[in-house]
Amino acid sequence: MNSLVIGIAGGSGSGKTSFTKNLVRLLADHSTAVIPHDAYYRDIATYGGVAPEAINFDHPSALESSLLVDHLEQLKAGRGVRRPVYEFATHRRSQETVAVEPAAVVIVEGILIFTEVRLRALMDLRIFVDVDADERVLRRIRRDVAERGRSVDSVVRQYTDSVKPMHLQFVEPSKQWADVIVPRGGENEAAVELVAARVRTMIAAAKEG
Repeated sequence: MNSLVIGIAGGSGSGKTSFTKNLVRLLADHSTAVIPHDAYYRDIATYGGVAPEAINFDHPSALESSLLVDHLEQLKAGRGVRRPVYEFATHRRSQETVAVEPAAVVIVEGILIFTEVRLRALMDLRIFVDVDADERVLRRIRRDVAERGRSVDSVVRQYTDSVKPMHLQFVEPSKQWADVIVPRGGENEAAVELVAARVRTMIAAAKEG
């Protein structure tokens, strides 16, 4: 199996996960696998005792992208992998891993996936989910407080200190590598349907050889 790799990028809180879920739903008649780049955050132990608040988690170096590249190469070669599990509340990787089997479509989702040359080279289609900054920060606050045990103050401080600067330095410029830019986030049903149709065409062309 030569998997079709789809990259879905965009700023924090842009709706990448919603877009991914809707795309998977529309491709239900094909096997799919979803790999979040977030799962490849480095364990805090690798920082040698540096406090979490002193770490820039929005910089590309915070993620072990080389491992993700290796996993994608294995999946494209028809071999299953075990991806890491990252625990945001403790900033540690779990001892458990998640099995990911080869699939017709492998979707990689994350804010920084287009900044990595080797990752981009493995993608057959690159999608950038684009949403207004104010809406993104509100979504991030709601998510981090509800799902990751953060306080509102800590989320706002992190956004000001690292999320916004890193977005401007890395995420926004990476839009140039997108094949498709989706406005209004993951709930843009027309865009999801168009991307799903394109993916189906690519799958059919690959089968024809």
